Amino acid sequence: MTATFAQALAAFSPALPLAVAYSGGADSTALLLACAQKWPGQVQAIHIHHGVQSAADSFEQHCRAICGRLDIALTVKRVDGRHAGGQSPEDAARRARYQAFEALALDQDARGRCKSIAIAQHADDQIETLMLALSRGAGLPGISAMRANWVRAGLNYHRPLLQVPAIEIRAWLAVRGVEHIDDPTNANEHFTRNRIRARLLPVLEQAFPQFRATFARSAAHAAQAQALLIELAGQDLESIGAPPFIDRIQCLSRARQANVLRHWLNDTYQAVPSAAQMDELLDQIAACTTRAHKIRIKVGSGLAERRGPRLHWYNP
Repeated sequence: MTATFAQALAAFSPALPLAVAYSGGADSTALLLACAQKWPGQVQAIHIHHGVQSAADSFEQHCRAICGRLDIALTVKRVDGRHAGGQSPEDAARRARYQAFEALALDQDARGRCKSIAIAQHADDQIETLMLALSRGAGLPGISAMRANWVRAGLNYHRPLLQVPAIEIRAWLAVRGVEHIDDPTNANEHFTRNRIRARLLPVLEQAFPQFRATFARSAAHAAQAQALLIELAGQDLESIGAPPFIDRIQCLSRARQANVLRHWLNDTYQAVPSAAQMDELLDQIAACTTRAHKIRIKVGSGLAERRGPRLHWYNP
């Protein structure tokens, strides 16, 4: 079952003080207001100014006005949210946001005020993430969708509304009469996520009224399976070494080779190989039976290369 907004906030118990990622939109406005009411004086807002929209300055002004009226401390972080070639605008914006949050964690004054960050992504966002992953042929990490809690760069992150439908959040906010802004890019169907929201979710609502809860349950099952694969990969990595010995990799089944190599590449270098790259790498490892055999192929954003008995990765 999905949760109500009130149920989600009652169950939310972060380490305080808390910062809420505040865009000015309905979802983050509701989360900020509810948290500030639940923990008076223990909540601040963080607004990320991405600098990629002409309306970005007006978004900041709105957030300043609302926080001033509600007597909530606001920190504005300006970032360069432009995307590089081959990178999606959504991914560029997400990376910029987390870099800004991490900069906040490194700030000596802010560190004393903020132990946790709450993000207002909700059940509809979770379904959109799952649909995006499926459309791209993602494996378990993608199908697991978004985590509810995690730690990064010394900050505890929380998504307390992942089981709350968007309509429930907006209904809660409407009763309280606090203004919010509507980001015009959310209606731009050039972006795949927006097309899913506008076209696919209404059809799913009609065909499967409980789809938010059931799809979320599938994502949770995938996340549990992925956790087991990570645990196995850690054990296998201890066996094959880091950087791994090629002959030790060859002692594993092909599935375990792929699992441990993905774990090693991602955990050590934040490198994510495509399915085609991993297949080619595994083929090269299988063929590596003589000292003269060379391996030097593109994997992720860098190169995997044989150096003596070991497999190395580097970004040239």
